[in-house]
Amino acid sequence: MITLPASIQVFERGWLSSNNVLLVDDACAALVDTGYATHAAQTVALVHNALTSAPNTRPLDLIVNTHLHSDHCGGNALLQATWPCHTLIPASEADAVRDWNEARLTFRATGQHCERFGFTGTIAPDTQLRLGALDWQVLGAPGHDPHSLMLYCADERVLISADALWENGFGVIFPELEGESGFAEQQAVLDTIAALDVRIVIPGHGAPFTNVELALERALSRVAWLRADPARNAKNALKVLIVFKLLEVREMSFDTLLRMLDDAAVMRAAASMLKPRDEWRALLTDMVRELAANQGPLEVDGTRIVARR
Repeated sequence: MITLPASIQVFERGWLSSNNVLLVDDACAALVDTGYATHAAQTVALVHNALTSAPNTRPLDLIVNTHLHSDHCGGNALLQATWPCHTLIPASEADAVRDWNEARLTFRATGQHCERFGFTGTIAPDTQLRLGALDWQVLGAPGHDPHSLMLYCADERVLISADALWENGFGVIFPELEGESGFAEQQAVLDTIAALDVRIVIPGHGAPFTNVELALERALSRVAWLRADPARNAKNALKVLIVFKLLEVREMSFDTLLRMLDDAAVMRAAASMLKPRDEWRALLTDMVRELAANQGPLEVDGTRIVARR
């Protein structure tokens, strides 16, 4: 049985949405990460129910984003429209959000979407936040995303790790797909976590967990495995992005999926690492078959690919 401080409530979500972490004290009701755009109404309902079932009904005061992948910030716009809340984003993303620079933001590049949102402030590594009557240290967590952050409460030994550490791995190392360093940064982040005194990890996906040593062992092994052959990271990235898109739209023709490789820069980069362009159809055919095998997340119905329910 995992016991979190009374001021912390975790809404565990699924594939399309990251977990949401609600932290409430007398001064502020804050939500860390807001899920994907298609689940935004559900995010609002979860937060509303939690805040109206408290002893005193109150609004949401603050959104904090660990990073700006669409599954972590896709609910920002609707939450901001529902409550006049402040929003803190990673400082290194401020210009891209202010200008809504879609070349720098990752939504279109991954075949995903996010409704435009604003922000009122920024956070950066080595700063402090007071959330849920607890003091949190902001830690840099590049690897999965160069701008990603974690939150660590030393008093309660709780780490909000986003996609830097899950119970069984971590998020796709996207910088490596674009020719940038990412594996070394992910290794360093795991080393940083290992040096902390952590009792509970609240990951970006999956349930909170306490066996931090075992999770770190698995993650370190996976980094080494990916570094030994970067094509493994590219293949995993392409599979993740395909499944994500199919879970969003539910079904898609094979030809539409093939066209996505040209439209979505990150998917195109991953495919390019695996096969030359004239072999992409065969690459996708094999990949979809793998994802459909053994009751996997997808199934094939003629020329259409369908997400299993």
